Amino acid sequence: MRRTSLLLGFLLVASIASGQTQSADSQTLQALLAEVRQVRQELRTNSAAVQRTQILFFRIQTQETAVTRLSQRLDDARARLTETQTARKNLEGEAKRVQDNLEHTDNPVERKSLEDMVRYLKRRAIEAGEEEQQRQAKQIEAEDQLRVEQAKLNDLQTRLDDLDKTLQEIHSIGNPR
Repeated sequence: MRRTSLLLGFLLVASIASGQTQSADSQTLQALLAEVRQVRQELRTNSAAVQRTQILFFRIQTQETAVTRLSQRLDDARARLTETQTARKNLEGEAKRVQDNLEHTDNPVERKSLEDMVRYLKRRAIEAGEEEQQRQAKQIEAEDQLRVEQAKLNDLQTRLDDLDKTLQEIHSIGNPR
């Protein structure tokens, strides 16, 4: 009888120990499964963040190209305007010089030639003035376009900075120091 009780006790202890082991194994598997799911979710989040960052970098690069192109266009417009202003001033100066010569000449042939020259130079100065106005308008247009595109670039750079801050926050939350 003693043997039977001892055998029953041993079986009872073995079955209790076996049940506890199965319960601990099940809990370990559940914990591992939860961690795998969390790692999978973090990988999805990181992948999406990488894709958004790449898209933002591409947009910034494209916008920088647009800003560079418009900056060159503005520089060209400024140079052309300066050339036109210089030409107009030279024409006006030359017309004044010829007008002064006209006032000091008594020769009718020379006088006629100088009068024609003054009319020509004044007409050319007026044309240069009109061209100057057109070029000023083009310069203003180029400045406006450059401002708009620069604002877009600044906005994209701000978005990139915000994304960087968000990723740093996520990283610091996930990896406490």
